Amino acid sequence: MISLNEDKAIRRVMDLIAISGGSCQEHDVSAWIQKALKDAGVPEAAISIDNAHKKSPAGGTTGNLIVKLKGTVNGPRRLLMAHMDTVPLCVGCKPVREGDWIRPKSKDTALGGDNRAGCAVVLTAILEAITQKLDYPPLTLLFTVQEEIGLRGARFLNANKLGKPELCFNWDGRDPNSLITGAVGANNLTICIEGIASHAGVHPENGVNAAVVASMAMAQLQKNGWHGLVRKGKSRGSSNLGVIQGGDATNVVMPFVTLQAEARSHDSKFRQQIVAAWRDAFETATKSLTNADGQSGSLTFTEDVRYEAFRIPDNSDCVLIAKSASESVGLKPVAQMCDGGLDANWMALHGFPAVTMGCGQHEIHTEKERLCIPEYLSACKVGLVLATGLSADG
Repeated sequence: MISLNEDKAIRRVMDLIAISGGSCQEHDVSAWIQKALKDAGVPEAAISIDNAHKKSPAGGTTGNLIVKLKGTVNGPRRLLMAHMDTVPLCVGCKPVREGDWIRPKSKDTALGGDNRAGCAVVLTAILEAITQKLDYPPLTLLFTVQEEIGLRGARFLNANKLGKPELCFNWDGRDPNSLITGAVGANNLTICIEGIASHAGVHPENGVNAAVVASMAMAQLQKNGWHGLVRKGKSRGSSNLGVIQGGDATNVVMPFVTLQAEARSHDSKFRQQIVAAWRDAFETATKSLTNADGQSGSLTFTEDVRYEAFRIPDNSDCVLIAKSASESVGLKPVAQMCDGGLDANWMALHGFPAVTMGCGQHEIHTEKERLCIPEYLSACKVGLVLATGLSADG
């Protein structure tokens, strides 16, 4: 019979939440996890850190934390993972417990259960297995960095350090009954419009306003159904203009504007159609607006694949084992698709598709964020079952 020291599991997640560690600042979180592992008897030689932060354009204080254990019984290697970073709103959080919930003490911070709860699930799984002297197959524990700023830790992961796991499980989300087996892909768009500056009062006709070019393009995209929720026949996706920067003075025809946008779809070909529609709209608008001399501005349109879509078949071993583990602790697992990006997107591209499960996070990235303790503990039990390969009833 598998049991769980619930008090320690709760204390563990509260201790992890209390550590400041936003994206690119995960060093102290990693150090805390490493100490907990070493104190439990995990040999230092089993612990390594890759150089993802050196490859990431964001830099950072540390790379992904990888723990590779030989196991006490034979079997396919299993990987348990979660990301260490939080969004900036969580920095400085002091968690407090109120009944079945963990909340931030201050109304000015988010909690950071996203995703310290996931880290605590993975850590609890191996610490309970060691403490209870339970057998477990070869295991790899992966604690990634920079998930919240574009899945960069997983993207630049040194996958050669993982030990070729065959069954992979990720914790990040709310409902422990949810088995996320697929997720959307996304492209980032950087759009730079160079207009023509002129005095806005004396000779406005000599200028080309870059913001007007952008407005014309966006109006066309909105009118033709390529902005927001995008539906074309049976194809579905979305796009969004999120950031606009430009201009220095009201008396100058705006000479330059930069826009940041994104396009998403589970269908990579349709996602490229969305991107193509955006490119066409901005190219057309740039050529259409001219000054008194017939001159137009110029356009630089850059796209970057933030992450690719993936889907794990419902009958794959990874999904079936995750489902069985969840059912063994009394959950009712349901395979689902996700419209947001996950570390699992890049894990699939590395050749290690991972089922993602929830661990009790609610209203993430807001001051109302809270962690449901019963849901978190259910996730811990699932983690222990998956780490040991045993069932909850023996």
